[in-house]
Order: sequence, then structure tokens, then C-alpha cells
Amino acid sequence: MTRITIPEGSPFGLANLPYGVFSTPGTDPRVGVRVADSVVDLAATLGDDVFARPSLNSFMAQGRARWDEVRRRVHELVSGDVPDHAVYPVSEVTLHLPVEVADYVDFYASEHHASNLGRLFRPDAEPLMPNWKHLPVGYHGRAGTVVVSGTDIVRPSGQRKAPDEQVPSFGGSRRLDIEAELGFVVGTGSALGESVSTDEFADRVFGAVLVNDWSARDIQAWEYVPLGPNLGKSFATSVSPWVVPLAALEAARVPLPGQDPEPLPYLREREDWGLDIEFVVEWNGREVSRPPYREMYWSPAQMLAHLTVNGATSRTGDLYASGTISGPEKHQRGAFIELTWNGREPLEINGEQRTFLADGDEVTLTATAPATDGGRIGFGEVRGRVLPAQDG
Repeated sequence: MTRITIPEGSPFGLANLPYGVFSTPGTDPRVGVRVADSVVDLAATLGDDVFARPSLNSFMAQGRARWDEVRRRVHELVSGDVPDHAVYPVSEVTLHLPVEVADYVDFYASEHHASNLGRLFRPDAEPLMPNWKHLPVGYHGRAGTVVVSGTDIVRPSGQRKAPDEQVPSFGGSRRLDIEAELGFVVGTGSALGESVSTDEFADRVFGAVLVNDWSARDIQAWEYVPLGPNLGKSFATSVSPWVVPLAALEAARVPLPGQDPEPLPYLREREDWGLDIEFVVEWNGREVSRPPYREMYWSPAQMLAHLTVNGATSRTGDLYASGTISGPEKHQRGAFIELTWNGREPLEINGEQRTFLADGDEVTLTATAPATDGGRIGFGEVRGRVLPAQDG
């Protein structure tokens, strides 16, 4: 038997217990829970075939009462002795995409981010569009290109047209960017024609992951009028391998910064679902930003309510993300287009003046939040390295 030692200050203590999907050499992917620097095999310890599957979807579909029951059982299990054959060092396992992503929607919920981009691209107009403070703006992404942390990202190719060019050209993106975001995973869905209220959020959403919404700004700029993002966003979205249960975020809940005007009734909340989560963005190993999720204007409960208010289905495994997380200060901006002010204010990265991503660059996002035991919980990391475009 093994007694897992949890060092003081570990972001993966008993207050966290995030779920993931892992494998070891010669074995199939299955569900595990991270405790400190170990992974506990739930298929081998809880005696339920639902944990022997290569995604969390079957478990998530069982609903909140089951999630709460399993969380209690896991807490008891890892607080004592665990069978030796069910404990693996994190460093010796392969981590996989934790959920089979059903649909993917990305929102635009940071007032600071939206205002910065408005000032960049519409300097003579109001920064925010007239609808922005009335509804959580979003776009439908591509579920099939959601990848787990550590997956290399091939530079996307497409049409680009710079302001000083007369006609578009085709080639690899010259303005490849990142967006630091928080994603939410739907555990139990809703039927066609139904809507999900803000009050149902905790019964529907299983947990949260870190998201890097890679963005080709030049492809996006040329294509987005009039229907919005498409190829500039659809090539890759990276997520962290650990899904932090919503129950682990109780101590992180805070009021929203304030909404004016008051949202329409379907978007009003009776509970606070702002979240005090601190992100760190590293570019080739250098910390360049600390975006604060607590500054987000729209909550994840409001995003889910808006996503379904027209009767659109939600399904187990749906992923929806917050959009870029940015704060009021420059060092809190969650995208390089903001940090470098569209390339006019380069950053020094390892002795070089840099604006957008070059081939070989690696970006890592991490985040922590207050824990119910007074410490902090971690989300792990979402990391990706840029490879050259296929067209060379």
C-alpha cells in the first residue's frame, strides 16, 4: 500500500482533486485523479467501469449527485493507503485530452480585452459595440481541433491582406497570437428547444480547464467581416489535461465587477459566479503577463444561459471558453496583440524584440485559485510549441 505524501503548499492537495485521462506504457487511457505529484487510477480503485474509459464523458453524464459522491469517495481513498498498483508518478504517465469535446463555443467576456481591441481597430469610435454590455458575445468554434497541452501547433495558412496591400495573398500567418482563457466543461446537457437558467449552472457544468485559443490575427482580420472568426481561430485550441471540479472552486467565487445596464432577466444571477483565478503567461520561459479572471464582465453561468436561451442543445462534453482574460493594467493583458499594442510596443523575449509568435516559440499558461483549506489550488498548465506552416 502507498500513502501519498502531499507537500505543504501543493496546488494539488485534497481541496483540489482534479480529474484527467492518463495511460502508462502498454495500457489503455483511463480516468485518474491527481494528488500532489501522483496520479491515482480510479478504474483500479473504485470498481466502476465508467473510469476505465478513455474520456470523462461517461462519468460526467451521470450528473451532479454522482460527481459529489465520487469526490467524497476519492477524498477518503487518497487520505489513507492506496493500493500500490493504482498510484503512478505524474512524470511517468502520458496525459490525454480529458473529454470528448462535443461542441466548442468561445466567448468575449472581458471588458478590458474588448475595449483594448476596440481602441486598436476603431480609434475614432466607441471601444465596445452597442450589444456588448447586453449579452455575452461569442462564436461557434471547431470541436475537432481542440487538443491537449503539449501538442505542437502548426502555423496556420490562409488568406492575409495587410492594410498597405492591394490584394490578399496566401501563406502562413504572419501575426500568430495566443489568448489566455478559462474553459468550462458541460457535464449534463439540455434537450433541443430547452434553455438552461443561470441557477442551473452548478448542476450542469462539471469543471474548468485552462484554454489557449490560438489566433491568426492577419487571417482573422481579413475574413471576419461580416460573419466573424473562422479560419483565424479554427486551426487549434489547446486545453489543460486536468479538469478542476466546480466543487473545488467554492473558495474562489466572488461577485462580478458590476454590470451596467442590468442584464435582461434570463441573464440575472442569484448566486455569485465570478471567479478569483490568477493566470500566468510565459513566452519562451519568460513571464510576460498575469491576467486576472476576477475582472471578467460576464460569468460562466451567464454564458451557459445565453448559449442555450434560443433552444440550442447542450451536451455532455461541450466546452465553452471565456474569451481572452485581461485586466486594467498592461501586465494583465492576456493576448500578445494587446501586450504589444498590435505590434507597436514590442516585448523583449530572451534578448529579442518580439511582437507575434515565431516558429519554435513555446507558450505556457498556468493558473491558481484560492482553496477551501486556505491554500491555493492549481490547474496544471496548457503548453504549446509553434511549428512551421505546411506550405513552408
